[in-house]
This record gives sequence, structure tokens and C-alpha cells, in this order.
Amino acid sequence: MATSNAGLEIVKQLFSTLSADDKKSFLKSIKSKEKLEPNFAFTKDTKECPHCKSANFTKNGKNGNSQRFICKDCCKTFTTSNNTILFATKKDMTTWKLFIHCLVEKYSIRKTAKICNINTHTAFNWQHKILDALQEMQENIKLDGIIEADETFLPISYKGHHKDFNFPRSAKHRGTANTKRGLSKELVCIPCVVNLNGKSVAKIANLGKPNVKALNSVIFGKVEKESVFVTDSFRSYLKLSNEMSLNHIRIPCNKHSNGSFNIQVVNNYHSCLKSMLVYNFKGVSTKYLNNYLVYHNFVNFAKERSLEKEQILFKHILKTNCSVKSANIVDRPAVPLLVA
Repeated sequence: MATSNAGLEIVKQLFSTLSADDKKSFLKSIKSKEKLEPNFAFTKDTKECPHCKSANFTKNGKNGNSQRFICKDCCKTFTTSNNTILFATKKDMTTWKLFIHCLVEKYSIRKTAKICNINTHTAFNWQHKILDALQEMQENIKLDGIIEADETFLPISYKGHHKDFNFPRSAKHRGTANTKRGLSKELVCIPCVVNLNGKSVAKIANLGKPNVKALNSVIFGKVEKESVFVTDSFRSYLKLSNEMSLNHIRIPCNKHSNGSFNIQVVNNYHSCLKSMLVYNFKGVSTKYLNNYLVYHNFVNFAKERSLEKEQILFKHILKTNCSVKSANIVDRPAVPLLVA
């Protein structure tokens, strides 16, 4: 308490030395930060019974701070958290708030588990449940304006596959080169589309060099018509842009730009993605790569501030139906392809 009072006195003295204009700007900055403080109360409009989809339900008491309901048609009870990530959670909202903060700050699983006082296995499951919910946010994204597109490639990783798994190739140490040169089937192709406003879409499409079908599986329907579509000279983009009625700008071979247009934003997107996967997460399994792509889109590429991202993410997981069970997270295909 004495230390706190001493610190407060120092702040008061420093504040008194400021000019009138500096005092006003200082107080204004404090008020703006207070407005950004997230309200993590669980609020969700309940319009139907999650069991039978009936709108004939009524309130049925409370469980702590959570309102319970009972359906008059199927006679089953439910809460506002049914079919969300927070259903049947044994941790309070403060822990979830702290977990989301760690997620936005790109802390490792072990560090996050230690800060939130949860098991590392729980932290891993929570992370992928949240990222599964973020996939729905990506599905609803529409890009407009100047849009840059390019693909990047990552080697297939079977990290975490140890028990009851038949490796399709011999095991190798991290960092070992692939057995085949060039764009072989040992690489997963990830088409990426970004615009200058911080919106992006990326998914695993196929193995090796992409074609129109692979690019179409990721990009089609994500770009507004009449947008400026900037790509390299890869011919598949030409056909795709014609099908989507886009104003296509192609960067010629061995050139970095075409007039004032270039693809440096999407190249920087690739660089930040690979840096995150290597330095923050020490490599990720290909089976979870789509989740880390949407994580990169939201945490690294989106232009909102960190505090705003925490608010957006928490509100999103409250409203998004995501009934993924922890036991099913590890049962995903080793290489989740959109195009075989």
C-alpha cells in the first residue's frame, strides 16, 4: 500500500509540471483507453431452443450468472452458452479473457497455460476451438479495392503424430531438405489473397504447383466484382480473374511492379506468416495449418489494435456456434486438402 501511495504521489507531481495543453491531451488519452476496456459480460440473444429449434421457451432460473431456459416443446433445458465454445466450461470469464489476451499476444501454449493456470492440453484445445470459430469469420470476408494474390508453399509436417500413425515417408529431423526439388508433392500450396485494408483469406488448396481449380477453391467468391486484382504472371490467375469479372493487373516475369502496382503486401504477408510459424510456434503440424492461417490473418495482418482484437474475438466466440469436442481435435486429416 505504501508503494502504491508513493507511486501515486510521483504521478501527481509529474502531472503538475505539465503545461495546460499537455494535461488535456494526457487526460484525453486516459479516457480513450478506458473506453477501449472490453466488456466481457456474457450477452447473447437466445431466439430458439438449441435442441429442437423451437421458439416456445421460457426462463428457468439461473446458474450463477448464467440464465437458464426450458423449452416447452421438448422439455429440455439450456443456457445462452449452448453450442458455443464456452458451453460446460469450468473456468470463469476472467480466465477466458486472459486466455484471449495471450492468444492475441502470440504467447506459446506453455506460457499461456502458466499465465492462465490451466493444463497445456486444455490450452491447446481452447486455442483450436477459438481458431475453428475464426474460420467462420474468414468464410464471411469479402475483399474489395486493390487486391493482391499469390501462393506460398510449406513442407508437409507430421508434428505431433506419434501413436498409431503410419508415416507415408521416413522420419527426418527438423530443417532437413525435401527429397524432391522444386514444387513437388512434398509441399502444400497455400493461395493467399489480401487487400490494403487489412483483410485476407488463405487456405491449404493442394499439393505441389496449383492450377485454376486449386486457386478457385480458395479465392472464388471472396473478391468483389470490378476490384483491381494484382498477381504475378502465373496464367491460372488470368482465367480466374475473367471468371470473377475482375480488373486484372499482371506483374511481368522478372519484374517487381507494373506501373504503380506490385505484390509487395502479399509477399510481406508470406514473410510474417513463416516467421510466426518458425519463431513463435517452432513449426506446426499441417493438420492444424488452416487454423494458424486464420490466426495469422486476424492477429498479424488485421489493422485493429490489440485491445480491439480481444473485444472482437471474445464477442465472436460468444455468438458463433462451434460444438467441436476436445477429443475430436486430434482426429483431423494429416493433410487437409481442398483439391486432391
